[in-house]
Amino acid sequence: MSQATSRSRRSVIRRGEAASGWLFTAPVILLLGVFLVIPVLMALWVSFSDWGGRGSPFSSDVNFVGLKNYSTLLAGGGLAEQDFGMSLKNNAWYVVLVVPIQTAVSLFLAVMVNRAILRGRGFFRTAFYFPSVTSSVAITVLWLFLFSTSGAVNQVLAWFGINGPNWFNDPNGIIHNFLGLFGITTGPAALTQNTLLGVSWWDWLGGPSVAMTAYIVMAVFTTSGTFMLLFIAALQNLGGDVTEAAMMDGANGWQRFWRITLPQLRPTLFTVLTLGLIGCWQVFDQIYTGSKGAPSKTTLTPAYLSYQTSFGNQEWGQGAAIAFILFVIIVLFTIFQRWVLRERAVSKRRMRPYEAVALASALPGDSSGSAAKGGLR
Repeated sequence: MSQATSRSRRSVIRRGEAASGWLFTAPVILLLGVFLVIPVLMALWVSFSDWGGRGSPFSSDVNFVGLKNYSTLLAGGGLAEQDFGMSLKNNAWYVVLVVPIQTAVSLFLAVMVNRAILRGRGFFRTAFYFPSVTSSVAITVLWLFLFSTSGAVNQVLAWFGINGPNWFNDPNGIIHNFLGLFGITTGPAALTQNTLLGVSWWDWLGGPSVAMTAYIVMAVFTTSGTFMLLFIAALQNLGGDVTEAAMMDGANGWQRFWRITLPQLRPTLFTVLTLGLIGCWQVFDQIYTGSKGAPSKTTLTPAYLSYQTSFGNQEWGQGAAIAFILFVIIVLFTIFQRWVLRERAVSKRRMRPYEAVALASALPGDSSGSAAKGGLR
C-alpha cells in the first residue's frame, strides 16, 4: 500500500515539474513561434505563390503556382536563372576561399596569443578582435577607400613596381587573369559551350572576380578575431598531461600540435567552420553598401539577389524561393561538414603497434623490451 502511495506521489511531482517547465518555457516558445516559425512558414507559402507584395499573401487574389518560382531560377533559361547562377558562382568561390583562410588565420592567432611567453597578450587579443566589433558598413566604406584606384593598397603595390588593379571595377576572374599571363584568354569548347544555371563552366572555374577578391580579404580581416577567441577558450581548457607526455617521448612542436592539440579542438573547429559557412553564404551588407553586385554582377550573392528580386523587381515569390534554396544549401554543407569532422574509430592497421606494445609489456623478463621494439617498427 505504501509503495503504491509513493509511486502516485512521484507521478504527481513529475507532472508538476513538467507543468512548471512548460510554464517557464512558454514565453520563449511563444516568441519563437510568432517571430520565427510563423514568418518562415509565410515565406515558404510566398515561394509557392504569385504574391506581388501588396495586401495579404493569404488573400483570394494570390494563387498557388507550385514550383514555378523554383523552376524559373533553376531551369528557366532566362535572365533570372543566369543571375541566380552567377550569384551562386560568386558566393561559392567566396565560401571556398574565406572559410578555410579565416579558420587557419584565427587558429594561428589563437595559438600565438595563447603562448605564455608572449608579452602584452591582452593588447594583441584586443587588437585582433577589434575589427570584429566594428560596423560592417564602416569597414566596407573603409575598404572602398583603401582599394580604390588611387587608394593605399595600390600605392603600396606601386612601391614594389606592381601596377595595382582597379579593384571594385574589375570583373575578370583571378584565375582567368593568371592564365592570361601565359596567353590563355579563352577555354576549350567543352567549358565555354556547356553551362550550369546559365553560366558557362569556363566562368564557373574562373575564380572570384578582382572585386570579389577585395571582399574576401575584408571578410578574413573582420571575422578572424571572433573565431580567435573561440579557439583561445578551447586551448585554455585543454589538459596538459598528454602534451607533457608527448614532450617526454621526444615529439616536436609541430607533432604535438598536429597529433594532440588539433584533434582535441575538433568540437571548436566544427563550430568555427559552421559559423563561418553560414556567415559566408549569407553575406549581404557588404555587397549592399559597396558594389550592389557590380561590376557585371561579379559580386552578386544569393542573399543580395533575394533582396533585389523581392524589393526591387517586386518578384516576391522568386525572392523567397532564392532564400529557401540558400537555406537548403547551408543545411547540406553543414551536414557534409559534420560527416567529415565526425569521430572515427582507429583502424586496425594503426592499432597493431599499440597492441604489440601492450602484449610485450605483459611478457615477463627481458623479452618485453625486444618485443616492444619489434612491434613499433
